[in-house]
Amino acid sequence: MLKKNLSTPDEVRTPKKTRIEVVNLNNSTIMRVKMEPGWKWEECVKPVVGTDSCMVHHSMYIVSGSMEVKMNDGSLYKLEPGDAAEIPPGHSAWVLGTEPCVSIDFAAGKTYGKK
Repeated sequence: MLKKNLSTPDEVRTPKKTRIEVVNLNNSTIMRVKMEPGWKWEECVKPVVGTDSCMVHHSMYIVSGSMEVKMNDGSLYKLEPGDAAEIPPGHSAWVLGTEPCVSIDFAAGKTYGKK
């Protein structure tokens, strides 16, 4: 058995208005992402990764706050606390409202927010 806590992560990444806490387990990498009010993928993560849209697959759960995701085809999805979502590559996103959006992601931890 292997136990880790996201409060003492193996790695922390801090793009603008973003805190990414990562724990590496034997067969998976889990991350908690806190995005501050006003966070937009284009302004905060795009400068780090250099792609036109987010090309990472997400399998996530929204803990608090809310965000909107726009797929490259133009479709929009609002994610709120309690929502679980699979988001394929080819999207952008932004935080809605004045509360930080906190999510747990079970798929993107190895690469999200890194060059």
